[in-house]
Amino acid sequence: MSMALLNLPPAVRTRNKSFCSPMATYLEFIQQNEERDGVRFSWNVWPSSRLEATRMVVPLACLLTPLKERLDLPPVQYEPVLCSRPTCKAVLNPLCQVDYRAKLWACNFCFQRNQFPPAYAGISEVNQPAELMPQFSTIEYIVQRGPQTPMIFLYVVDTCLEEEDLQALKESLQMSLSLLPADALVGLITFGRMVQVHELSCEGISKSYVFRGTKDLTAKQIQDMLGLSRPAVPLQPGRPLQTPEQPVISSRFLQPVHKIDMNLTDLLGELQRDPWPVTQGKRPLRSTGVALSIAVGLLEGTFPNTGARIMLFTGGPPTQGPGMVVGDELKTPIRSWHDIEKDNARFMRKATKHYETLANRTAANGHCIDIYACALDQTGLLEMKCCANLTGGHMVMGDSFNTSLFKQTFQRVFNKGFNGEFRMAFGASLDVKTSRELKIAGAIGPCTSLNAKGPCVSENELGVGGTSQWKICSLDPSTTLAIYFEVVNQHNAPIPQGGRGAVQFVTQYQHSNTQKRIRVTTIARNWADAQSQLQHIEAAFDQEAAAVLMARLGVYRAESEEGPDVLRWLDRQLIRLCQKFGQYNKDDPNSFRLSESFSLYPQFMFHLRRSPFLQVFNNSPDESSYYRHHFARQDLTQSLIMIQPILYAYSFHGPPEPVLLDSSSILPDRILLMDTFFQIVIYLGETIAQWQKAGYQDMPEYENFKHLLQAPLDDAQEILQTRFPMPRYIHTEHGGSQARFLLSKVNPSQTHNNLYAWGQESGAPILTDDVSLQVFMDHLKKLAVSSAS
Repeated sequence: MSMALLNLPPAVRTRNKSFCSPMATYLEFIQQNEERDGVRFSWNVWPSSRLEATRMVVPLACLLTPLKERLDLPPVQYEPVLCSRPTCKAVLNPLCQVDYRAKLWACNFCFQRNQFPPAYAGISEVNQPAELMPQFSTIEYIVQRGPQTPMIFLYVVDTCLEEEDLQALKESLQMSLSLLPADALVGLITFGRMVQVHELSCEGISKSYVFRGTKDLTAKQIQDMLGLSRPAVPLQPGRPLQTPEQPVISSRFLQPVHKIDMNLTDLLGELQRDPWPVTQGKRPLRSTGVALSIAVGLLEGTFPNTGARIMLFTGGPPTQGPGMVVGDELKTPIRSWHDIEKDNARFMRKATKHYETLANRTAANGHCIDIYACALDQTGLLEMKCCANLTGGHMVMGDSFNTSLFKQTFQRVFNKGFNGEFRMAFGASLDVKTSRELKIAGAIGPCTSLNAKGPCVSENELGVGGTSQWKICSLDPSTTLAIYFEVVNQHNAPIPQGGRGAVQFVTQYQHSNTQKRIRVTTIARNWADAQSQLQHIEAAFDQEAAAVLMARLGVYRAESEEGPDVLRWLDRQLIRLCQKFGQYNKDDPNSFRLSESFSLYPQFMFHLRRSPFLQVFNNSPDESSYYRHHFARQDLTQSLIMIQPILYAYSFHGPPEPVLLDSSSILPDRILLMDTFFQIVIYLGETIAQWQKAGYQDMPEYENFKHLLQAPLDDAQEILQTRFPMPRYIHTEHGGSQARFLLSKVNPSQTHNNLYAWGQESGAPILTDDVSLQVFMDHLKKLAVSSAS
């Protein structure tokens, strides 16, 4: 297998169609399906029995982006038609059989025959409703029922910040008020040693309720203390119960932006640092756990099951009360991976339990928690991660609230899509239905189980399993879930030739304009007998989707298992896959070949093994939690960049080009731009750096050098402008301390160990004992062809 082909970065793969001409039809099929339905399957022809499916090694699974943005998908203004069988309730779709004369349709999942509702009386072969047309395999319905409730934003702000940081954060919060819809409800809680819940009435007097930061309160106690147990608006006779502007439930703490814009802007402007003195050698006392608990209780008591975001802004670890992560003595450092391994992190278990309880309560109410943590040290993201992971909230990590990384990322939360509406949805539930040969094993992503048992739920769980429905409290157009299936058809009960398996995804959610919507995607794939048609199954393998789906499983396991065990599991799966689909003679590694549809998969696994998702060395527990959080929710393209960063080269030899993620690409007369999703690194080769220091770019005769230096800066800017969260921008050069960001990612094909054996001068040797891709592949071939294994 050619190593050059193996090493192509994602950018090259997508553009260079020429080398995959026999596959072009499947590649086009995969691409069209992704664009239309937001779905990518690991296998696009399905093995027709349980036995054959387990032999495929990579599970039958898909990446689903429920709210994938589409320009050509206008929502329809009526309710979906459901199958009448109570245990099925699948939605009418293009795969259903329709009898236009009798006005009947047969459900393609349970075969129940259903009568069309009266509104469909005029349908015929030439007059079909949209949901029966093949191009509408994904369709969105606007549902009119139920009251419309505005979006809710509850700011929970840490006041134990340095003056400069607090000032920057206050400005960002004031800016965000101008980006919110006028009818959105806003609330403010501030915390330091004490927790203050601010009343936002319009009398011009600042009033707040103060809570001790050391005592955990139940939801009932919080609601009693804040006076939420009784309606705050006295009901007068003859007055309607509820008007859209004035919910009956107390909203002294949550007011519409248009009413309190000025007041809240002033209130934020007057916020002071936490007044409690902090003696030298101590950390400030931060009651993050209680502040979050009060925020959750406040929303629980006022707006259950409504789209709401709790936005936590913190500048350090919780140091007192429930949820504390470290004591206030600075001489005791916050826990490291070493402490966790030695069971020396004394607050970790209790804190994690506190935040998990809060996360589960928040998810049950359909609210989400965002965490914006900006500090030079750790802030306790490891313990708090479940708050964002289970509720679909954002997690942003930075050095300070006064950096463009935080300011621009926070601004992007309120970005609008091409239709002028906010790119956020709330309180979603995902219901998955399958044809009878398939069962659902589970999902991995920002979701929690709704414990919906049924005939299509598998006993074997992968990820969050034991259910066919999940709750996703917050969604945006890039939120992507991995959903794993199990083929249950028995080997001795063959599926008829030409049979197709189907899956339907039904996502109900609250749109940012407060409408209730339902998006339905129904897909089908052919079954094939793996013994006689293995080449069809093989040709329809989507190695990019499979790599991300396996990586999600690996990262999910890494949360509860030892790192080396996860790596061994991934290696074993890769060896089994190569044994199944490689062509080779027993015990002859040189004869080993993989077909084009598998040729990139081993290198994805090579880079995944070295990635920060599975390697905790050199990353703090908070950083690992942050990286894993984003990996579990991004779409396929971004996930691939995270696994195998993209590298572009700029030189005088031609236009910028994607190059191998390999140490041989680091040349003195080149500028490299590397995109790892979390960082954008610009690296000047040795000669280029010397020329720049000599100031050649300022001389008129070296105009082209000036352009060469500018080109990667412009390209980097383009990525920085669009990505969420905004990546860290690193500009470095040969020998620079930050060059480590590039050197740690490239394949170390030249190291200090083999430098002289190569007999060539190109590329940069890397000081590492990591194996190179070449060595990794040699080992893989040896193990795959061995008769002993």
